[in-house]
Order: sequence, then C-alpha cells, then structure tokens
Amino acid sequence: MPMPRLVLVLSENWTLVDPRDLRGLVELAVVAEAAGIDAVMMSEHIVLGASAGANGIMANPRDYAAPGNQDPAMPWPSSLLVLAAAAQATATLRLIAGAVIAPLRHPLLLAKELGTLDLLSEGRLVVLPTVSWHRDEYDALGVSYGERGRILDEQLEVLAASWGPGPIRHEGTYYSFDDVWLEPRAYRPEGPTMWFGGQGMHPPLLRRLVRYGHGFNPFGSVADADLATLRAAMTDAGRPLSSLEMVGGIRGTFPDDHGPADLDIALRSLPEQLERGYTTICFKPAMFIDEATQLDGFCRELVRKVGDLAT
Repeated sequence: MPMPRLVLVLSENWTLVDPRDLRGLVELAVVAEAAGIDAVMMSEHIVLGASAGANGIMANPRDYAAPGNQDPAMPWPSSLLVLAAAAQATATLRLIAGAVIAPLRHPLLLAKELGTLDLLSEGRLVVLPTVSWHRDEYDALGVSYGERGRILDEQLEVLAASWGPGPIRHEGTYYSFDDVWLEPRAYRPEGPTMWFGGQGMHPPLLRRLVRYGHGFNPFGSVADADLATLRAAMTDAGRPLSSLEMVGGIRGTFPDDHGPADLDIALRSLPEQLERGYTTICFKPAMFIDEATQLDGFCRELVRKVGDLAT
C-alpha cells in the first residue's frame, strides 16, 4: 500500500500560534515541508455572525471548527493571502485553499485571485470551492443564502472558461459580461487542481465532482453507499474513481477540555481509511501539540508512523 500524502491543516491552530501571528503560520508551512509533509490547507470565513456558536462553542479549543460550534470572534485570516506568503517561502509544498466560499465573490475576481496564486506557486495550488453553511455571513455581504448552490454552479462555468485564453464571455442568471481578457492566467491551461467536499453525497456535489473534480474531501466519514454512488457516476462519465484524490483524516480524541490528544489513538482509524482507498490524510497539529517548536519532531514522527501503517 503506497504511503499516503499528508496534509497539515493550517487553519484553527490558535492554541499553537497566536491568531495575529500570521508569519508564524507561514513558518509552520516551512517546517512541515522540511519534515516531509505534502501540503498545507487553509479554510476561510470572511465574517462570522452571532449564530456561529448556536450549537454551543467547542469544549476543547483544539477541536475542529464545525457549523454552529464557533465563537463569532474566532480568527479566520484571509486564506489566499496566507497561502501566497507560504508559496514564496516554500518550493514543493502543495497549497490547499480549502472551503473557499465562492458565492461571496464575483467569479472573475475569484478567477483572478486563484489564477495569480496558482501562477505564483507554479501550479501547487489546490482549490476547494464551497457554499459553506453560515447564513449570517451571506446576509452581511448581501448574497442570497438560498441561491448559493446555483450561484456556485454558474461560477464554476466562469472559472473553467477563465483558465483558457481570452476573450471570454458569459451570459447567465447571476453573471453576464461581454468579451474580457483575464491575464495572467493560471499556471496550467486547465487551471488549479479542484477538490470538492461536504456532508453526504448530495446530487450537486456529485455533479461537481464528476464534471470538475480532481479530489474528494468530505466533511466527516462517508458511507459505503455514497462511495458506490460516486464510483458509478464517475464510471458513467468515463472516469475511474482512482482519478479522484480521496482525502481522509485523523482526528484527536481529547481526554478533557484542556489537554491535547494522543496521536497513536488518532492513528487507529488510518488502516481502514487506506483500505477504503483514501490516498491523502489531513491532520491538525494543534490537536496533538501545544508549542510550535514541537512541530518538526511531531511531523517527522507522524510521517514515520503513517509509513509503518501503510506497509
């Protein structure tokens, strides 16, 4: 069984790096690359409203942020700007813009930002466009929450056209423009690598994966029936499921509300994920360590232990 790629989740590490220390986040990326980690991932919110914590704020601040469990003051720096800094500080590390809330931007602006970052990193950018979950964020920015899925579908059409040569034009429900040139374009003619994810295998996600996807990054575990649905849809489209990068992850189980999790316990889920075909594994270091100075040793230990489990 091949060694899976390891992705360090760079968001939500405020127990590890001060939330205003963005250079510290970039340094985590540099350390991760040197230790053999394949990629870093950053997610985003532009703003949070009061309902961000409607389900109760996470008990342990090292845990993953999820819909409804966040303090509205939780820090979410601009993922694309931080990844741009990481692109300049690294050479081989993939840069994953996870959970880019596309409907909150005009697609031409988004194409410009993503294409520039992809070119800056010489093709190391991975993008996960999403509609997200937070109605307050849409309301604050004047975008229809109820139409966000249809907006994203139209945006994906514009993005696909934007990666090619100009001029491009579009006539749609939400966006229309005549001949325009968007330069410089992304690093490759087909544009950045695109992942899609979410909770469950709903029809819009399935459609986006089959048409545009290079990777599947679900939120949480995926039922066997959903994987079978995905495999069948990919086959019908003339694409093997193996053409998708399957993204899983390890998650800490916390002994209390204050301390970090045990890595060996978290790794118990890994063999089953590898058996199910997952080739890429995400981890958030703040779940397991409390000091940035520990990251190099932690990453090297993780690489070694994952390698042992994969053999």
